[in-house]
Amino acid sequence: MLTVSSGPYRPPLDALTLGALVLAVAAVSSSAPLVAFAAAPALAVAFWRNLLSAAVLGPLSLAGRRAEVRALTVGAGRREGLYCVVSGVALAAHFATWMPSTQLTTVAAATALGATQPVWQGLIARRQGRRLPVAVWAGIGVAVLGAVLATGADFTASGRAFTGDLLAIVGGLFAAIYTALGERARATISTTTYTTICYGVCAAVLLVVCLVGGVPLHGWAPATWWAILGLVAGAQLLGHSMFNYALHRVSATTISVLILLEAPGAALIAWVWLGQLPRPLALPGLALLLAGVAVVVLGGARAGRRTEPVPVPADAAPLAD
Repeated sequence: MLTVSSGPYRPPLDALTLGALVLAVAAVSSSAPLVAFAAAPALAVAFWRNLLSAAVLGPLSLAGRRAEVRALTVGAGRREGLYCVVSGVALAAHFATWMPSTQLTTVAAATALGATQPVWQGLIARRQGRRLPVAVWAGIGVAVLGAVLATGADFTASGRAFTGDLLAIVGGLFAAIYTALGERARATISTTTYTTICYGVCAAVLLVVCLVGGVPLHGWAPATWWAILGLVAGAQLLGHSMFNYALHRVSATTISVLILLEAPGAALIAWVWLGQLPRPLALPGLALLLAGVAVVVLGGARAGRRTEPVPVPADAAPLAD
């Protein structure tokens, strides 16, 4: 008989984790507009943002977490190391599908369809034997609907836009897989080590894809390189890394729902910067989105308090020992 649970015990949300989540949402909101702005192939942009991020985090990991990195290559630690590697592959698949979608369809549509991630995350959690409360499922549904309305997503019938829409949905699926694997890895591995390995593997996979597909990796205008650096500093180091840091206190399902707050942020930036005007339903959609997020966070917190505590690694700061 299968025993189900709401997942591992998580300590109460502290001020540092809350700040990391707020910063992460603000940072990832810049991702889609920057990708749409960059005059470079989306796969190349994804490669550079992960390579440069791994280059920044690598020295920190080697300096302060060398023993932890070595432990991932021997004995029982190999399984934890495998979670990091497979997570990097899933992240590469996410970037290889979602980032091109922002250049094939509108930023709003790509962001809204990528916002199906919490649905996939809930299904993954169910497959892992976790029983999500009905309130959490209801909150996911309300939040996804709110994200679609808030972005004013335009799902056109053109072949190019339809391809972009499909890629965005697949990107949401791989993002859920990446987050679920990250949740498992962060149960025993520090943020710095996990993100260094994950981003490094992601960059290696994307490099192979670019070389096989003949995707150029250089020769662009300075504005494009500035956009790439903006993605590294913002969406990657202050976005993905902060979400990964929070995974030791917040479940993957809740993180996925919080990421939905990227949708109105990205739509606002695209409106101001790229002239992509959102629809009048943006404000009601934002209200639904916030309500859905609140329901998921509160429902998940109640479920977490019903489980027994297990040890988790503590980071003194999001990207350091």
